[in-house]
Amino acid sequence: MVIAMANRVIETNLIEEDIKIEGSLRPQTLNDYIGQSKIKDNLRIYIEAAKRRNDALDHVLFYGPPGLGKTSLAGIIANEMGVHMKVTSGPAIEKPGEMAAILNNLQEGDILFVDEIHRLNRQVEEVLYPAMEDYAIDIMIGKGASARSIRLDLPHFTLVGATTRAGLLSAPLRDRFGVVHHLEFYSIEELKLIILHSAQILNVAIEDKGALELARRSRGTPRLANRILKRVRDFAQVKYDGVITEKVAATALDLLEVDKMGLDHIDRNILFTMIEKFKGGPVGLDTLAAAIGEDAGTLEDVYEPYLLKSGLLNRTPRGRIVTDTAYHHLGLEIPS
Repeated sequence: MVIAMANRVIETNLIEEDIKIEGSLRPQTLNDYIGQSKIKDNLRIYIEAAKRRNDALDHVLFYGPPGLGKTSLAGIIANEMGVHMKVTSGPAIEKPGEMAAILNNLQEGDILFVDEIHRLNRQVEEVLYPAMEDYAIDIMIGKGASARSIRLDLPHFTLVGATTRAGLLSAPLRDRFGVVHHLEFYSIEELKLIILHSAQILNVAIEDKGALELARRSRGTPRLANRILKRVRDFAQVKYDGVITEKVAATALDLLEVDKMGLDHIDRNILFTMIEKFKGGPVGLDTLAAAIGEDAGTLEDVYEPYLLKSGLLNRTPRGRIVTDTAYHHLGLEIPS
């Protein structure tokens, strides 16, 4: 059995349809931002302190699963500091000269947001080291025996990095971030508030119980909650009277094959494969990946986090194990 991520309703990575609506739904200030209360409280202090000193904020690293609001927080920091934000990503910067040009065009206090920062190549990374520590970059001029290095001073800026795989960051780069925050999955109540807020912006009629049903199936991820809201809105407008009630939400999501715990057919296939082929485990990551026809890294980074968070899988030294909770959810008898 081969599983594919194409057209996956609960895909948490940014896809084309998200880009069209995320801009209007992004919170602009810390007060508007729902969830991640500890991170917000700390950022308020750091931002206020930097503003009182009339200095740039320390470099910030956000890490955690996709769709939890890392980009939104970077934009909020820029808004709260009253500065501009330059946005780029790790894979987009291929040469050290490109990074040097970006840094040289920043203004005093500006935010440089680098998404997927773990994918920067080592040569580009080395340009960042003196920039982050000394606000300067070294540039080679000339070739051969006449080559010489000159140091260019940079404005005091803040690098905000975002990554879904903090373990892939090199130690020298990670150590240069003064503020490091891990974004957690959101609670159902927080997601309900996000859905109600997004519905208001999108002019969607929704009841409290309808929002709660969407929140339950949103896998703790705001990006997914907003996408599901958009999909269910279509069902409500075409098949019902336009209002998202609890019944409308449940019916639409059942048709989209997103169950009451937010699992889709791919998640259920992973669990069924472990139960049917490996008696519920333990099974190694590479073995499981081969059994479902998926890359081991994708399985670990995309599919596993929510299954682990929901208590459907356990990691042990011997491999992955399906829990009793998963057997109950799938309606299967727990083996003796």
